[in-house]
Amino acid sequence: MRRVDELRAALGRWGIGGLAAEVAALRAQVGDVQARAVRALGPQAAGEAEFSVYSQFGEDGIIQWLLAHVPIETDVFVEFGVEDYTESNTRFLLEHDNWRGLVIDGNDEHRAFLRRSGLAWRHQIEALTAFVDRDNIDSLIRSAGISGDIGLLSIDIDGNDLWVLQATESIDPRILITEYNSVFGAEAAVTVPYDPAFRRASAHPSHLLWGASLAALERVAREKGYALVAGNAAGNNAFWVRRDVLGALPEIGVAEAWRPSRFRESRAADGSLTLIGDHRDRLAAMRDGVLWDLDAQAEVSVGARFGV
Repeated sequence: MRRVDELRAALGRWGIGGLAAEVAALRAQVGDVQARAVRALGPQAAGEAEFSVYSQFGEDGIIQWLLAHVPIETDVFVEFGVEDYTESNTRFLLEHDNWRGLVIDGNDEHRAFLRRSGLAWRHQIEALTAFVDRDNIDSLIRSAGISGDIGLLSIDIDGNDLWVLQATESIDPRILITEYNSVFGAEAAVTVPYDPAFRRASAHPSHLLWGASLAALERVAREKGYALVAGNAAGNNAFWVRRDVLGALPEIGVAEAWRPSRFRESRAADGSLTLIGDHRDRLAAMRDGVLWDLDAQAEVSVGARFGV
């Protein structure tokens, strides 16, 4: 009973905001210990590097591991598709490594969070509210005074990811992170057709028709001078390094980086979760959806492309 009373008293002193600050401080301290450990890992140890402080899965750890092997001259990041920024691939870089950067999302929640948390004044970070497409991405980045050689670019927009990556020319990041749709497998080079107004929720009732396959993204990244070096265990993010700074990091193939995702995000026509787990069943749920096939250079239905 005494411990309960002490906890209540502490909560009263701190308030909700104070408690959140304490939790964030503890997470940062643990993250610092983990970062030191993964930075000591060798260039072939990506699978041992994962940990999460603010990333959705193990991306924080893989990034810290990469920083031990990739020389960074300009500690600047760009990330788009950050939602409210409480969970992102670059927040730990911002807070732990004191990088500066730009974050972009289609709503204002990330800007509100940056102000509320104090990150907006404690760090040099620009936040833009914009729906990113291949026609505006470079002007958005340049508007924040960012161009040329930077440390890292992270793309997670659940839609036109491949098309926006292909169109981004204003920056030359040394580390590239892209989200991929694991349901499309490790071999097919496919993406959603380009649509500047693409919204995952309305693209298909299943909510599964979004983004690009890892094979498709790898093809575009390779054309832009990048080598694939890692994929996370959750099966949703892949990591590339610019070839001129690859050093001792081994390049890996798509089959090695790809992982089957376990996310059960499928929905019925009424919006209710259907929790489909098997990848082939997920493909069948969106069989009438349309993809762009990079090999055929044509649109094809999911059903026809995957035989479901």
